[in-house]
Amino acid sequence: MQYKANTPDEYINQIPEERQAVMQKLRQVIKGNLPDGFEETMGYGMIGYVVPHRIYPDGYHCDPKLPLPFMSIASQKNFVAVYHMGIYADEELLKWFTSEYPKYCSRKLDMGKSCIRFKKIDDIPYELIGTLSARVTPAEWIETYESQIKKK
Repeated sequence: MQYKANTPDEYINQIPEERQAVMQKLRQVIKGNLPDGFEETMGYGMIGYVVPHRIYPDGYHCDPKLPLPFMSIASQKNFVAVYHMGIYADEELLKWFTSEYPKYCSRKLDMGKSCIRFKKIDDIPYELIGTLSARVTPAEWIETYESQIKKK
């Protein structure tokens, strides 16, 4: 489900009340752990964390007017999602995350290529999400993006 919000606060105010505290906590955990240089924004109807144009002027190859996306969080119809492009593009980071996940959560990991889905919001491993958020700097993400994703 996409919400029509211009700011992260507007987004959180529009989602179902039972998810507002969860999304606010996810937002705080991510912002508190992301390395300097990433910026919080709205993108694709979600709260996003990007490498801004002032750091990476090329922007996103699909639409260079957009900053380079890195992470997003969203309240979807049946789950809360954390999207992390690093686990999509970096096999070592994916291996690390999938091996760490069972140490923080007893539920089976539910994920797609970059999407980690939490159907039971009481089981979100905030500490692990914080650690994941801290593992990649903007410079490292740019290097991975250019070598693994960007069309040359």
